Amino acid sequence: MQPKSKRSIILMGGGGHCSSVIDVIESTGDYLIEGIIDKPELIGRSLLGYKYIARDEDLPEIVKPDNYFLITVGQTESNDVRIKLFCLLSALNANFATVIAPSARVSKHAVIGKGTVVMHNAFVNAGSVIGENTIVNTAALIEHDCSVGNHCHISTCSVVNGEVKIGDDCFIGSNSVIRNGIIIGRNTIVGAGAVVINNTEMDSVYVGNPARKIR
Repeated sequence: MQPKSKRSIILMGGGGHCSSVIDVIESTGDYLIEGIIDKPELIGRSLLGYKYIARDEDLPEIVKPDNYFLITVGQTESNDVRIKLFCLLSALNANFATVIAPSARVSKHAVIGKGTVVMHNAFVNAGSVIGENTIVNTAALIEHDCSVGNHCHISTCSVVNGEVKIGDDCFIGSNSVIRNGIIIGRNTIVGAGAVVINNTEMDSVYVGNPARKIR
């Protein structure tokens, strides 16, 4: 049997999150990383052996029917850059990769949106739906029948219990815990280590145990 051919992938953003995603992509064996798009001054340099090859402005010449893209800019308090890049690629009809680490456990009864990455040792259980351009980071747990919106970041070792609904544009901090059945409003930041036991308002920040709104 012939080995399957690898698909070409180009990464958008070459910082620390990109390094982690490169490791995940390499572990899948599914893609050939053609290079990284970032600031003009980085062109010609390398990250983990992969060249910075172009700027955002060069995308119209780079997007082709047979290559794939993944946004590898990190997301902490703001996802503005990730959304901007997603919209730019969408306008060019680019193909978005969906990358799942072999060490992750994603139920066959879960749905993972385009442009989303599921990192090493993460779990996404049955009935859960993860949106587009979302990060499910290392060792995060998303339990059964959850929904996670577009352009979210579910950070390292966070626990999202069953039937939780997380709106678009949310950041769920490392080691946070969200009680089952909770609704996290759109554009909410949940701080690291927070324990969320009540529904959250939109456009707000929550910290502490139990989590309280601070803005």
